[in-house]
Amino acid sequence: MIRNPRDLVRYNASERANHWMVGICFILLALSGLAFFHPAFYPLTMLFGGGPWTRILHPYIGVVMALCFVVMALRFAKLNVMEPRDYEWLKNVNQMIDGDDHNMPEQGKYNGGQKLLFWGLVIGMIAISASGVVMWRAWWTPPVDAVRLASVVHAVAAVWMIGLIVMHVYAAIWTRGTIRAMMYGTVTRAWAKQHHRGWYRKVTGDND
Repeated sequence: MIRNPRDLVRYNASERANHWMVGICFILLALSGLAFFHPAFYPLTMLFGGGPWTRILHPYIGVVMALCFVVMALRFAKLNVMEPRDYEWLKNVNQMIDGDDHNMPEQGKYNGGQKLLFWGLVIGMIAISASGVVMWRAWWTPPVDAVRLASVVHAVAAVWMIGLIVMHVYAAIWTRGTIRAMMYGTVTRAWAKQHHRGWYRKVTGDND
């Protein structure tokens, strides 16, 4: 797709591939996990070749997602450190929800809401990965009580992660131009100036 040469690069190809690997793995894990969460969802195992194959594939897909997420988290951790302006943004988030974000505090590459989402996902990933390892009895035999506790933590962390991802997707669709950044890597200057003015100033040197 032809883009305006004045558009700004927000994500390079490696960052986008990393993001989509995590996203695809998450979808596969959500579907396979739901299949074991409640009998009503068990037919979802047919997407993976049946119950046994679903049980085999689920943890391995989880390992791939966890590794890709670690790479992504290391890439973006510094950009998601909370600053005073982020807390100010969160205090005024109702203005943005009402469709008037022109008076919102100036933000860097990510706003306060995106940063909270990032750290919420980090916490969720730690919980879901640690509990998943304990539950992976194909490789060891942990105490039964440990497996039971891990199962509860795993389920709660999964619900937490699904909720955050739904919010992430909704916000990306709601803020026009955001999905394009992760599809093609670029955003318009107008989009950057309106939603992330601090980042816009940094990459363009425009102080107007």
